[in-house]
Amino acid sequence: MDRTASPLGPSDLVTVIGGSGFLGRYIVQRIAETGARVRVAVRHVPAANFLKPLGALGQVSVVRADVGMGAGLAAAFEGATAGVNLVGILDERGRQRFDAVQARGAKLAAEAAAAAGVRAYVQMSAIGADAASPVAYARTKAEGEAAVLAALPFATVLRPSLVVGPEDQFLNRFAAMAVMSPVLPVISGDSKFQPVYVLDVAAATLAALESGAARGRTYALGGPDVMSFRAILAMINRETQRGRMLLALPDVAAKLMGRVGDVLPFVPMTSDQFAMLQKDNVVQLGEPGLEALGVTPTPMASFVPAMLARYRPSGRFAKASSLA
Repeated sequence: MDRTASPLGPSDLVTVIGGSGFLGRYIVQRIAETGARVRVAVRHVPAANFLKPLGALGQVSVVRADVGMGAGLAAAFEGATAGVNLVGILDERGRQRFDAVQARGAKLAAEAAAAAGVRAYVQMSAIGADAASPVAYARTKAEGEAAVLAALPFATVLRPSLVVGPEDQFLNRFAAMAVMSPVLPVISGDSKFQPVYVLDVAAATLAALESGAARGRTYALGGPDVMSFRAILAMINRETQRGRMLLALPDVAAKLMGRVGDVLPFVPMTSDQFAMLQKDNVVQLGEPGLEALGVTPTPMASFVPAMLARYRPSGRFAKASSLA
């Protein structure tokens, strides 16, 4: 196996599948900073045009592709020297099914990348991916990993814990709830997470593309803070300065909420998500992580107070709380 480092540069074209999401924009920017050209493949091109200014004029382009259908993937990888697949879903809505997107879609993207002759590839997965899991989300993540490695044995798999940052759909969702609701629901409050800063995941992705030592390896990405779900909500409560009551929901009520969430999009949890909450979402002892990729994990205290300041009664002019 080739372990030679291969830095990206102006002669490279990196195809990023699903690069218009929360994580994707930071990965696109980090890759563009190397001077490489970036081709972002998405289902809705107009909604992704905001990525173009992240590079020099003409450096970042946006094309249409659909991993679930396999449409446009060959064209998206034509001439590419490296690839990144970020496509994943948290719940099933409409035509977006776990198997189609996270298993079959990952397979089709990797096969298109292999046909194009890419020399480096990153598959974004998640901590908890497990081929034997009864939870469709976790099972299809693992199936996608296996399919990618079958097509591209040198691919790097990244499994982040909860990815957090300015546009995330976790801290922001509960902070917005703290503004509107007198209570914050605690579901499986003792379950542990290891939130990882979005910029660290972006840096890890670039490192994986450029590092020969990362070829064919799997990394679990977690930040320096291991926190229970209850502790995360308490942090949000403190940083938004709302003083909301943390209300522990019995499992029976949480399961019912999940079943309702399976059919109604405005309910904040599905059955799969409830099942995933029953297990800790942390890096296991001995698993290579951010440090193995040369990335120093960023503590929550360095970015969460500023990030959640807008949810305080007096906005960013309110005195910040301490996460210590």
